Amino acid sequence: MNDPLRRGELLIALARHAIAAQLGIAGADAVKETDMNGHEWLQETAATFVTLTMNGQLRGCIGSLEAHRPLIDDVQANAVAAAFHDPRFSPLSRDEFDDVRVEVSVLSALEPIPAHNENMALSNIRRGVDGVVFKYGTHQATFLPQVWDQLPEPRQFMAHLKQKAGLSAGFWHPEVLLYKYQVSKYTEQGKSKE
Repeated sequence: MNDPLRRGELLIALARHAIAAQLGIAGADAVKETDMNGHEWLQETAATFVTLTMNGQLRGCIGSLEAHRPLIDDVQANAVAAAFHDPRFSPLSRDEFDDVRVEVSVLSALEPIPAHNENMALSNIRRGVDGVVFKYGTHQATFLPQVWDQLPEPRQFMAHLKQKAGLSAGFWHPEVLLYKYQVSKYTEQGKSKE
């Protein structure tokens, strides 16, 4: 399917339907089997993140960094996880369902970033374009490219990413591993008062 608008509408509908099914909301934005006809791309292996917002505030965000299952399954599983299993939030309630806004991000493959030091790492990241994965030992975190909207300065972006990984803002070590990726982002229209 080459129409990105239709692709986005279908991915958002799949995510919303998966959440509705968990809440026991019958037929809410149901995706019919006939909607799936001719969409073989949904069976391609892909990595996604599903982000939920309410009134412009984050309400849940869970995803996969690497492709390991069909796109349709990844979107639905991450939608349910974002709504009910993000440890930063209480599970989404039925009362919140109509007001939550769904965003689906389909990730490109991870690309290693040379990171012998922080200056080198920062010079290889495109502000506003690249999502970043930070790994050091058992510490790991990622920021989607959308986070640049809140943290537009590269050092600030990296400092917050390290803190998200459970490290200090000034931490650096030669064994840090960094990866970048890009996303195709689809945002639900007409939901949430933002």
